[in-house]
Amino acid sequence: MPRSVNHVASKARRKKTLKLAKGYFGRRKNVWTVAKNAVEKGLTYAYRDRRKKKGEFRSLWIMRINAACREHGVSYSQFMGKLNAKEMEINRKVLADLAMNDPKGFKAVLDTVMK
Repeated sequence: MPRSVNHVASKARRKKTLKLAKGYFGRRKNVWTVAKNAVEKGLTYAYRDRRKKKGEFRSLWIMRINAACREHGVSYSQFMGKLNAKEMEINRKVLADLAMNDPKGFKAVLDTVMK
């Protein structure tokens, strides 16, 4: 009896991987073995960097808050220390948005905290 292989499923699997490799350069986009490795590595980076992005945004928020605080003669660490001591529940994302888009609002928060 001849060997039976499910060519439909294996072809579909390869097709799915090659579709993910669309836009890659050279053999990475159309040679199965090369494309498979490139796609696997790309998906690994995508998974890792979705988590890394959160830390990068936090860092950006801290820079923006620090810049806004320095305009008023206060350091970031002093501001955040007093904010936590007053038990104000404002996160860095909101503070950074205030600092960028509503400087008067940020100044009001800073004055409230620094009293």
